[in-house]
Amino acid sequence: MAKIRKWVAYRRLERPYTRVSKYRKKAYIRITPNIKIARFNMGNTKKTFPIHLHLISKEDLQIRQNALDAARMTCNKLLESTLTPNNYHLLIRTYPHHVLRENPLASGAGADRMSTGMSAAFGKPIGMAARVRKGDEIFTVGVENDAAIKTASEALRKARTKLPKGCTIIIDRTENKK
Repeated sequence: MAKIRKWVAYRRLERPYTRVSKYRKKAYIRITPNIKIARFNMGNTKKTFPIHLHLISKEDLQIRQNALDAARMTCNKLLESTLTPNNYHLLIRTYPHHVLRENPLASGAGADRMSTGMSAAFGKPIGMAARVRKGDEIFTVGVENDAAIKTASEALRKARTKLPKGCTIIIDRTENKK
């Protein structure tokens, strides 16, 4: 498998992946890669929890689906082993819609015969990313009681290390109204 390009190449929020061109064959992306995130809802999805912890972005950026999935697995593993799957609900709030592209330039002997250079530099799709604005919720964890808040915040802290740039954790308590 090919090596993934550095995140710095894709971190800025730029114009979305659509391309405006008067030539039809250059006006769209031919294929969108498959989403690698296996599940967006984990834990007990049927129960409503009174306490929610949110992982919120501090700035505008793009998060690759690889980073989202790594953060999901890290967070879910800690919650599942400590709280058991019936006592929490983990939800991924962002979806990777943005198609990341790469224009691979060949180098070495014979590269001039293989490469188009920058003449057709729109690029081929290599992955997907979620476009996140400042203040958007990335993950939400629902728990039952105050004892589980410490575990959930630790799980979100570990997930935060897998994501680019800064995120903050906010606790939201809602009373059950009947």
